[in-house]
Amino acid sequence: MIPRRLVLHSLGFVPILFNIPLIAEALEMKEPDVIRSQKLDSGVRIQDIVDGEGPEAREGDLVEVNYVCRRSNGYFVHSTVDQFSGESSPVILPLNEKEIIKGLKEVIIGMKAGGKRRALIPPSVGYVNENLGPIPDEFGPRRSLLSHVKEPLIFEVQLLKVL
Repeated sequence: MIPRRLVLHSLGFVPILFNIPLIAEALEMKEPDVIRSQKLDSGVRIQDIVDGEGPEAREGDLVEVNYVCRRSNGYFVHSTVDQFSGESSPVILPLNEKEIIKGLKEVIIGMKAGGKRRALIPPSVGYVNENLGPIPDEFGPRRSLLSHVKEPLIFEVQLLKVL
């Protein structure tokens, strides 16, 4: 009869001996690219997801964008892209503080067409005024958005064109 301790002890070392090539492969793996974020003076946090290659958006330009807006807890608020069909209805926004929320303007300025960014926009540079865009046309999403103006919002923005 073989002691149980000896059997368990020997079985613990056997898998390690067979996995030596796997351990070597794991050590050679490269680390994934990390998406770095930057924090602006206004408190907006930006992550570049895709770098665009077209013309760069500047203050005063008209831009065509698709976006997804979520609350900071991840709950969906509004999007210009239908999540089921993939169809989009992009919006045209002027990059000035009279017609667009300041935080979103800061996110879009400096982006190149084709680029995509994710941003956390604090309430102080968010919907401080009900007339600032983008605001959904439909009643439900508009009501949902305007009822959460005192909390941070997450925008994922894709710059389609600089007009």
